[in-house]
Amino acid sequence: MAKKSKTQPVSETSELILAIDELCKAKNISREVLFTKIEAAMVSAYKKEYGKQDNVTATVNRTTGTIEVFARKTIVSEVTEPAVEISIEEVRSKFPELTDYDLGDLIEVPANIESFGRIAAQSAKQVIVQSIREAERGAVYEEYSEKENEILTAIVKIIEPDRDRAFVELGRTEGVLELNQLMPGETVRVGDRFKVYVLEVNKSAKGPQVMVSRTHTGLVKRLFEVEVPEIRSGEVLIKSIAREAGSRTKMAVFSANRDIDPVGACVGPRGMRVENVTNELKTEKIDIIKWSSDPQEYIAAALSPARVNDVYIPGKEKIAYVTVPDNQLSLAIGKEGQNVRLAAKLTGWKIDIKSQSQAQQEAEAISQSQPDTYEEDENAGN
Repeated sequence: MAKKSKTQPVSETSELILAIDELCKAKNISREVLFTKIEAAMVSAYKKEYGKQDNVTATVNRTTGTIEVFARKTIVSEVTEPAVEISIEEVRSKFPELTDYDLGDLIEVPANIESFGRIAAQSAKQVIVQSIREAERGAVYEEYSEKENEILTAIVKIIEPDRDRAFVELGRTEGVLELNQLMPGETVRVGDRFKVYVLEVNKSAKGPQVMVSRTHTGLVKRLFEVEVPEIRSGEVLIKSIAREAGSRTKMAVFSANRDIDPVGACVGPRGMRVENVTNELKTEKIDIIKWSSDPQEYIAAALSPARVNDVYIPGKEKIAYVTVPDNQLSLAIGKEGQNVRLAAKLTGWKIDIKSQSQAQQEAEAISQSQPDTYEEDENAGN
């Protein structure tokens, strides 16, 4: 293949480089992506002007901004297809700098970009504009896909009650908040501002679709990470969370550092840290308990604020039988069983709770139903 023929810069292209750099900064688009899109736009413009061909390439000099478009043509003695052929006489006259070529060779002939017609120029403009939009959407998607499982500040922009959703502003893009992802009893109005948890980020024709939630347990976890330095540093670990959004949450925390009280760290001075979280969650109650590797100790703590007398684990199955003082039974079970339900979810154990008097009555009933095996054995011996 013969070498490329030389061409002159289309214009003082330093302005193009400045414009590209400014656009990339403003739209957070990759510089190389934009250069590639401009090259594709110039190829499209050429094809609009001269017909769709596969023999066209375009380059933009990354330093000077010089744009060059080349059509690959075969050197022939007589031209029958001007779009893909060039006569050897024309090569000699127009490109005297080329010396190493022969009939049948391919030569890349520069196109006069300034001669592109109005339709071709419009096509190039459309391709560039569309490419910028696609590149911008791609950059936004990349940015927000990294924010999955994180929390963001949302501002309600549009509410569509008939479609059970609201659109919220998240910065550079919008988020979709399904109304069933609001906490029970929570209502929103346009302009409301609150924290949301990013469930997932999907690609769509209009840009990234960011699905957010107010009910996910991850929202509680991330809020405590913001409020508690010991959690951010890793000195305090959140081992488990059980949540019934809008009502109550139980959270188990642990620290390997004996000098750190993990519960106290989360509560904060005068309860300010946990109060900041509950304020964000519209006064949702939060029980913070100390995690333990001892299941009996862990289950007893999970049932707080109720006091526990005994936790009995009879076998390998994860079933725990808990005894509480008579005056603590309703507190241990909670309203509509919420306290014991959350404790079971937090610990991963099935929990059977009885009051002290109930446990004693059952024990007496079992004792009375058993035969006096001692006397029988004694008589058998005689």
